[in-house]
Amino acid sequence: MEESRQVNLLAIVILSRGKCGLSTCTTFYLVGMATADLLVIITQVILNKISYYYFPVCFLDITPVCGINAVLVAAAKDCSVWFTVTFSFDRFVAICCMKLKTKYCTKKTATLVLAITSIFLVSKNIPNYFTNEPGVIIDNVPWGCKQNPTAFTDPRWVGYNWFHKVLMPFLPFILIILFNALTVRHILVASRVRKGLRGQNKAEHHNDPEMESRNKSMVLLFAISGSFILLWFVFVVNFLYYTIGGLVYLTYLEFTIQQVGFLLTDINCCTNTFIYAVTQSKFREQVRKAMAYSVSLITKSMNKQNN
Repeated sequence: MEESRQVNLLAIVILSRGKCGLSTCTTFYLVGMATADLLVIITQVILNKISYYYFPVCFLDITPVCGINAVLVAAAKDCSVWFTVTFSFDRFVAICCMKLKTKYCTKKTATLVLAITSIFLVSKNIPNYFTNEPGVIIDNVPWGCKQNPTAFTDPRWVGYNWFHKVLMPFLPFILIILFNALTVRHILVASRVRKGLRGQNKAEHHNDPEMESRNKSMVLLFAISGSFILLWFVFVVNFLYYTIGGLVYLTYLEFTIQQVGFLLTDINCCTNTFIYAVTQSKFREQVRKAMAYSVSLITKSMNKQNN
């Protein structure tokens, strides 16, 4: 996971420079997604799971700290998911809604959308802090976090939990599939119309810069969205099965599938950078330049030390 953290940092730096041939608003959304993914890795994987295995008792286990970390984990994962939704919607508008594109697909709008989404998702998860209570108190210091029993019976908390479940992951999953389906439909229709207008047939091939640009945008969109759908699919199916069935006790197989779903959602936060590298030639070029620059700095440093 240390490698994943470094890869996400590299992606943030490269994308922030704006030299990958992407529009400003697309770059903003990709930087936002990479930042959210990095926060998930830090809060969920490093502070939560790694500390649990290697530092079973530390200050992170103090109840207030544990509660804050739980809020940060949930907020970071929510941002990672919903930034993917906002990116999918932005690409849908850019490809399918030409009249709205000039007003919506701008740096200002992207900044505003990401800021409002972040504030809303962090605020939404703050109540989670108050559902925790200490597992044990040692020398007047509360340790551990366990959910207060009233969270399962109080109608207000039950309503909040359902609100939380609808926003994560059910609604984002549906929205991403919907936006991608509408985008594919529009591209297929537009492609047939443009081929008809250009008098294109099987024996003729004409370069169409607009369609090539759309195809590149489509590849990036579908690679990111498709990866999200595949890696969240197990979690969503398990969520529906668990919720609809009203299961309280899980069999060993059900528990294993549940843990696999959690693992895949964490992996989702490590894949976007590799997707950029596979689908974007200019991103790969910037990575090569960054690597060459790093090697050059190391070589110069070593030469100075030897001299």
